[in-house]
Amino acid sequence: QVQLVESGGGLVQAGSSLTLSCVASGGSLNRAVMGWFRQAAGKERLFVAAESWLGLDSYYKDYSDSVKGRFTISRDYANNAVSLHMNSLEPGDTAVYYCAVTPEYYTDDWHLPGGYHTWGQGTRVTVSS
Repeated sequence: QVQLVESGGGLVQAGSSLTLSCVASGGSLNRAVMGWFRQAAGKERLFVAAESWLGLDSYYKDYSDSVKGRFTISRDYANNAVSLHMNSLEPGDTAVYYCAVTPEYYTDDWHLPGGYHTWGQGTRVTVSS
């Protein structure tokens, strides 16, 4: 059974950078989508970014409009890991961030939490103004 463990959250000032990491154990995830979601206090869990390997040297990455240009997702397929590099952090980025993975060969909407069957425990990111 796949397990995900996140790390890297913390308290930072606006304009700072932070990198979140997620390591998976229990199976190969090369054909699955790995993504990041976040959930602010009292709000729903929202898509942040995801990446999938399309075969050969082709990869696809997707970002929410709110983080595009500031956040970068990167996967280490050899080590079943995914990172989220966050630049120019804003107070609105404050949330608990979750790593998640879909079943293999997942083709539905990446942005929906329901498509992901395994989740990490979450890591908190707080951005002060």
